[in-house]
Amino acid sequence: MRYRRSGPTPVADALPEPHPPVQGYRRWTALAAAVALTMPGIVLRVSGADVHELVAAALFGLAVVGAAFMLAWAAEVIQLDVSAGLALALLALIAVLPEYAVDFVFTWKAGEDPEQYAPLALANMTGGNQLLIGVGWPLVVLLAAWRLRRLAQGEVAQPAGTPSAAVSDVLTGGDWHDVELERSNSIEIAFLTLASLYGITLPFRSSITLIDAAILVSIYVAYLARTARLPASEPHLVGPALTIGQLPERQRRMLTGAMFVFAALVILLCAEPFAESLVHTGEELGISTFLLVKWVAPLASEAPELLVAGLFAWRLRTSDALGALISSKVNQWTLLVGTLPIVYAISSASLNGLPLGGQQQEELFVTAAQSILAVAILASLSISVGEALVLLGLFVSQFVLSLAAPVSLRSEFRIGIGIVYLALAAVVLLRDRRSMGRALNDGLRRPVSELAEG
Repeated sequence: MRYRRSGPTPVADALPEPHPPVQGYRRWTALAAAVALTMPGIVLRVSGADVHELVAAALFGLAVVGAAFMLAWAAEVIQLDVSAGLALALLALIAVLPEYAVDFVFTWKAGEDPEQYAPLALANMTGGNQLLIGVGWPLVVLLAAWRLRRLAQGEVAQPAGTPSAAVSDVLTGGDWHDVELERSNSIEIAFLTLASLYGITLPFRSSITLIDAAILVSIYVAYLARTARLPASEPHLVGPALTIGQLPERQRRMLTGAMFVFAALVILLCAEPFAESLVHTGEELGISTFLLVKWVAPLASEAPELLVAGLFAWRLRTSDALGALISSKVNQWTLLVGTLPIVYAISSASLNGLPLGGQQQEELFVTAAQSILAVAILASLSISVGEALVLLGLFVSQFVLSLAAPVSLRSEFRIGIGIVYLALAAVVLLRDRRSMGRALNDGLRRPVSELAEG
């Protein structure tokens, strides 16, 4: 799938509308549906009604999902007003705010009750990180590969707004097996490499300290500063984001601001009861609370981001789709992990780090190992269908084993999966050893103007 963007695409032309009234109506309906998802959770929180914990978790979770969709759409629209690289970083930051909220709730409570809540503080973070790479990245590659295969066989029409020359090259060569990134994506890859190398040291600690926080947050700030220098370009908006982006500038900015404020209020109201409901649901049903928080909570916060990436891949905007997910991974593996010990220190009124038990250390090890394999694959600025299947297969194996394996053996399985990730990373780095050097040099040292032209 050797396919790249051919240049800026005007927002008004990004997605031609054969039936504008119908299409616009559907997109406003999607926005109304996202608002409607938040209402039951808001009413439940404000009224204080007594409902079963499972029902409460579902209603509060749906409210978080609705808020996350609004944040994702609003974050896409702000690309019209800031530079391309900064917009991508801000989009990645805003899109995962629900995950921050849930993690911060558990971390704050850990300051008062570390034995119960400290393990949960990392559960949502590790689950979200693993979901991004294990499901999100393969989703983009496999969906785009399937679309291109059908396009090559004449079963579907070329997606509207897709650069014709780029797709023509793909179809002529018959190559739909690799997704290529922009050269400017070396920035995300380089900083994710730094974060991953530092992250692999965390499982060998008894806590994540304020020193770790300072280093990880500094990596994110440096990443943000470098991406901010990328030149501006017209984004390719789809769905409700396109409808909002086509409004007059004043109306667009007012609506975008209102969506941010409303979504933030929903998250403030519903994140804490959602987290508490998950804990109580696990206790009532006899399910591991750690696993429930790790796999269920990220679905609420990551679903909109995965959907947006899937839409981009459907329209063969693979570089946009994968670039957004990589940026989110940088965000979560630096800023999110780095801010947790800060929240814990404030809550506990101490300078102590966020404590790590055996299970949390193992989950951090798996997360860091998976991240190292991911950057090893992306060092060549491409990811193949085969590599995507490997990431997906390992994630599915890890997910199944985390639920089905005997409790006495789960620790060994987690460590084993982490070792497999690292072994595969070593093989990939040996195969593409020159690519990693180029990616690091481009991402950390080369002038941003040269990357934008690449």
